[in-house]
Amino acid sequence: QLQFVESGGGLVQPGGSLRLSCAASGFTLNSYTIGWFRQAPGKEYEGISCISSSGTLRYYEDFVKGRFTISRDNAKNTVYLQMNSLKPEDTAVYYCAAPSSCNQFLSRTYEYNKRGQGTQVTVSS
Repeated sequence: QLQFVESGGGLVQPGGSLRLSCAASGFTLNSYTIGWFRQAPGKEYEGISCISSSGTLRYYEDFVKGRFTISRDNAKNTVYLQMNSLKPEDTAVYYCAAPSSCNQFLSRTYEYNKRGQGTQVTVSS
């Protein structure tokens, strides 16, 4: 099973920014589509964003469009999620995954599974 190491979370005020990192544990990310998903307290997992293996295709859920940017640096074996204009409702544990496709990953039927410890993002004043 592919395992990930998510990092970069923290406590930030509303309107602030964070950059999350997703690193591979024991494999190379370069050939994989990678997605970010999250779980807020008491809620189910929800997909946020996804990027193709080459980085040319990027997808976002409407509730993060214009605020979040997904990118990857294959030389560093890392995928990033730049989060700007953060809102309290963005508070969640964030995870990354390697889905077969971004369309599948952001569909309502995708089964999200944690493959890392996640990184906690708390947006609060």
